[in-house]
Amino acid sequence: MVQSAPRAGGELAAEDPGSTAAIRRYEERLARDPASPAFALLADAYRRASRTRDAIRLCREGLARTPENTAARLTLAKALVDEGDAEAAMIEVEAVLERNPADGPAHRLAGELERRRGQLEAAVAHLREAAALDPSDRESRILLEVLEGNGAAQRGSVLERILVDDTFATMSFGSVCLEQGLVDEAAQVFLRLVRRDPGHLEARARLEESLRFKTQRRK
Repeated sequence: MVQSAPRAGGELAAEDPGSTAAIRRYEERLARDPASPAFALLADAYRRASRTRDAIRLCREGLARTPENTAARLTLAKALVDEGDAEAAMIEVEAVLERNPADGPAHRLAGELERRRGQLEAAVAHLREAAALDPSDRESRILLEVLEGNGAAQRGSVLERILVDDTFATMSFGSVCLEQGLVDEAAQVFLRLVRRDPGHLEARARLEESLRFKTQRRK
């Protein structure tokens, strides 16, 4: 999810001409009316164009005027994630959920942030909320499918027999699975390691990598 740093001089990412047009349109609207709620749309467009620092600045300026704008606060959280500040992002997500506990995208992002720091039970709780609030949220359902498996392999599979205990629940074995394209198996191995030790940074990173491959493959 981490995006490249903003380009020098505020230059736009060139891959999406549509976002350039949207940014210009929102900038013109905001120039006409600096108090316009369009600041949230412009901030989101900045973030999608990899101008994360501009997005953060604009969100904070706008939220100083309208702190109840949960869309802008969630955009701020996403931009903070893009900048690598997960702790600050979680503060913003919690503020969104405090104001609106039925915000599905906020639950989805909270699930991701909790998972990244090894808090798997909290991640599962948020993903359940996200999936319940939005039945079309396939990504949350896919992630739940893995996390609720508690590191258990598919019944009757070779991996189930190998992982009857934790002998092969190792970083090296999980990495081999991932390198061979066995994404589900790798995810289960890394999940076991994170459940055993939530502070295992490398296992957490490899679990994220496995889950990212899994969700991309299922889309």
